[in-house]
Amino acid sequence: MASALTVLRRLYLSIYNWLVFIGWFQVLFLALKALKESGHEHVYNAVEKPLLLAQSAAVMEILHGLIGLVRSPVSSTLPQIGSRLYLTWGILWSFPEIRTHILVTSLVISWAITEIIRYSFFGMKEAFGFAPSWHLWLRYSTFLVLYPTGISSEVGLIYFALPYIKASEKYCFRMPNKWNFSFDYFYAAILALGIYVPGMN
Repeated sequence: MASALTVLRRLYLSIYNWLVFIGWFQVLFLALKALKESGHEHVYNAVEKPLLLAQSAAVMEILHGLIGLVRSPVSSTLPQIGSRLYLTWGILWSFPEIRTHILVTSLVISWAITEIIRYSFFGMKEAFGFAPSWHLWLRYSTFLVLYPTGISSEVGLIYFALPYIKASEKYCFRMPNKWNFSFDYFYAAILALGIYVPGMN
């Protein structure tokens, strides 16, 4: 019974990792194609659907950690995935004015290359029980370049989105109301920026 569960676990995780790998590979391909043919202003429109799907699929990794399917601690997985989802849905999807910024291109390419390496690495390990040494090197070395480009793009996009967030008042909840509660998305975005600074270390 235990061995059957192990096989099912590995099969599920292998399928999950390879499907998300395909999603991120599509994101990278479409981003580079749009960059070459139309310029950075059109990258987001080219990758929007696969980007939303691939990044949202990462929510499953929180569940995997919660139920013990993987050994990754939820305490480290949650902030990383949360920040990615915030950028994907809370900034790029919510504020179209920011989508043509050059930082969208560096963000998407940094994320896509990172995730292509990561998901294929774990896909290999689950499917075959090992990953080649070069794959291991890529998994733990490319972050030296991709982490700075990715995180600086995230911070930059939140910063450049601030005027649009403030002007639109989207997602704001004003008083008076029956809950006697207010929420200002603009100040929440500033708080997010403040959290990024210590989180970058």
